[in-house]
Amino acid sequence: MSFQGYDKNFNITEKVAIVTGGASGIGKAISELYLEKGAKVAIFDLKEDVKEVAKQLNEENAIGVKCDVTNNESMDRAISIVREHFGKIDILVNCAGIVLLDDAENISDAFWQKTIDINLTGSFKMCQKAGNVMIEQGNGGKIINLASQAAIIALDNHVAYCASKAAILAMTKVLAYEWAQFDIKVNAISPTVILTELGKKAWAGEKGEKAKKDIPLGRFGYPEEVAAIALFLAADATNLMTGENIVIDGGNTIK
Repeated sequence: MSFQGYDKNFNITEKVAIVTGGASGIGKAISELYLEKGAKVAIFDLKEDVKEVAKQLNEENAIGVKCDVTNNESMDRAISIVREHFGKIDILVNCAGIVLLDDAENISDAFWQKTIDINLTGSFKMCQKAGNVMIEQGNGGKIINLASQAAIIALDNHVAYCASKAAILAMTKVLAYEWAQFDIKVNAISPTVILTELGKKAWAGEKGEKAKKDIPLGRFGYPEEVAAIALFLAADATNLMTGENIVIDGGNTIK
């Protein structure tokens, strides 16, 4: 089999992508870039204004679907809407997530379970449901899971979050291994603190300045920088890449 090349402009024209948590933050930045690069995007989110967000981004090529990644019926319904509207699924990006913080000796069962339910189980179920569609279609696909630097290093008060994101990396490798036979590539992205609206509030002031001192490049990231990696992984340029984790953390985890 000879090398077929790829679009050096990294366009993903006519690809259909699902982005969970796509109505704000990193997910919204990914949705915007995918649309700019020619994809059709289904934004899955619990936000009440998800349909309006999609309409504002691109009335023709984006749809907003209210979806709860902890509810099987909600996910099945959302997947069905995408198939009915766009006819196929080529790309899944799992951005939906939650951060509930407490020290390990006191974290509640509710905090622990909600973190695992959304970050880990929700991501797996979306992989499973979209993956089965890709297998049925027979044309391969791309799955991109948002992990975190917290999957690699310890963060104070982040025991549930770190555990959930570390498990995302293991899940990504297993899915990549099992689904290579179907030409479905599964990779992960692990960012440092990203300056979404929530990130700006959570890491404002002295806490943020102290954290940036631990980062060799001396700053946090922006949603658009994570979106760039998500585009790279969705494009044909990375068709030989699977089971990998791209760390985008300013060098925080190399120390």
